[in-house]
Amino acid sequence: MALAQKEARESDGRTAATLVRVAPLEELRAKGRHLFKAGGKQIAVFAGDGGVFACNNRCPHEGYPLMEGSLTAGGAGDCVLTCNWHNWKFDLASGETLVGGDKLRRYPVEIVDGEVFIDIADPPAEEVAAAALDALRQSFRRHEYDRMAREISRLQKAGADPLDALRAAFAWTADRFEFGCTHAQAGAADWLAIRDAFATTEQQRLVPLVEIVGHLAWDTLRERPYPYPEGTRPYDAAALTAAIEAEDEAAAVALVRGALAAGMTFADLEEPLAEAALAHYNDFGHSLIYVQKTGELIARLGPQSAEPLLLSLVRSLVYATREDLIPEFRAYGPALAAWDGKGTAPVVADDLLGLSVPKVLARANTSSGDVRALYDALVGAASWQFLHFDIAMMQATDKPVSHNVNWLDFTHALTFGHAVRDLCTKYPRLWPQGLLQIACFVGRNAGFVDKAVDAASWRVADGKRFLDGALAGLLDHDQFEYIVAIHHVKLLSAAKAEIAAAPDADWVPILLAALNRFLNEPLRRKHPLRVAHQAMGFVSAEG
Repeated sequence: MALAQKEARESDGRTAATLVRVAPLEELRAKGRHLFKAGGKQIAVFAGDGGVFACNNRCPHEGYPLMEGSLTAGGAGDCVLTCNWHNWKFDLASGETLVGGDKLRRYPVEIVDGEVFIDIADPPAEEVAAAALDALRQSFRRHEYDRMAREISRLQKAGADPLDALRAAFAWTADRFEFGCTHAQAGAADWLAIRDAFATTEQQRLVPLVEIVGHLAWDTLRERPYPYPEGTRPYDAAALTAAIEAEDEAAAVALVRGALAAGMTFADLEEPLAEAALAHYNDFGHSLIYVQKTGELIARLGPQSAEPLLLSLVRSLVYATREDLIPEFRAYGPALAAWDGKGTAPVVADDLLGLSVPKVLARANTSSGDVRALYDALVGAASWQFLHFDIAMMQATDKPVSHNVNWLDFTHALTFGHAVRDLCTKYPRLWPQGLLQIACFVGRNAGFVDKAVDAASWRVADGKRFLDGALAGLLDHDQFEYIVAIHHVKLLSAAKAEIAAAPDADWVPILLAALNRFLNEPLRRKHPLRVAHQAMGFVSAEG
């Protein structure tokens, strides 16, 4: 009997070396359970009414010993093991996790001539990796952050590319974003860059991956699918920008699919997408940032991720708010029409401070002949405003909705400015839109500054050391909200890139001081009394 079973094991790829003797069956039945160690493994062996079962002694949740768990028998052939630390329950017969999340590793058991044997062979790496990806997807249902970390670790331990977790996650979630791309996609490339530059341990290298998939899980938590329209059309750049302008998602998606089917890459689509993003003061500048960062992310993850990421991006462009159509920014359209690229007036940041949106737009047009000088002046003004943000505005409880301003609003001028420099350098015809939209930020933020801020107290002596320290610190940040953490990631990454591009610019020390203040001053994210004031005021005005 033993020889026949040995031959069967060898025929299906297992070897006698992986089948190890545990104990006599009768002895195990008398004890009920036995802790067995072999091949670096701790294996809990149980003998119950349903049979003999073997599993990892470490609970897959937090590693507590399952030998201390409770064993109950259910129906025919099953055996339920409960980890008493957190009440996770495992069906040792079926392998199902009844309460909890992670799957419990089980080991095949054989009874040969009254002796209990366990096969300790590890499953094929491909099987382990596939199971880890499947379990990672399951973790999205309840946003189990710690489980996400474990599953990506299991994926990597199996020898798979840990970036496969990101590729899979972007594919799973693409149709769960009702309005397309969010900061979850837009911040991923920066997280990966931080991983490359500053992670020195395997634990630190895991953090950006978990942050990326966790953000995706959070932004799609309990969201139903919002399927993308079917269909493919031959690609045409003008048709793509026209479809986005017309808010025609079906046409835009079909054109993107047509481009990919024709073997085109993001580089082929970047210019028309940037044009569409800048066709309006779109989504408070997010649209252009999303174009820039989607391209960087596809470059990191490869062409297999192009379709889900591009469809998310295009959907966000179609549904973007067009803020140049509201009264506050209505001067943008006429200013753009008036741009002739011939303005010769010298310009510095001080020339743009304290001006309303229409006035800063008009002033920018007088210096339209030198886009680099105008860019430096606008970024300098935005940096000064960031340094002088009036925290009292963030604490106020009796202001109208239009005054709901906080630190994060001030970061957008700078991350948007980074995208403008990057994409408009590639496509110079877009400089007028990019620069005038930075001017919209500067005009809007003029009303929310405190000139009395002691700027000197925030001065940074060593800019490189400061920025590198702040970026490295993100690998163990303490921000509960993904939206706050990702603003830190994107802002610091953009600042580092902009300073590297113009290390001697006048605005560099101002921007560094602003970052120092931002990172060390309070950021209020919940405003119960302000919400109550605004809600009651709104309802009372309804009549």
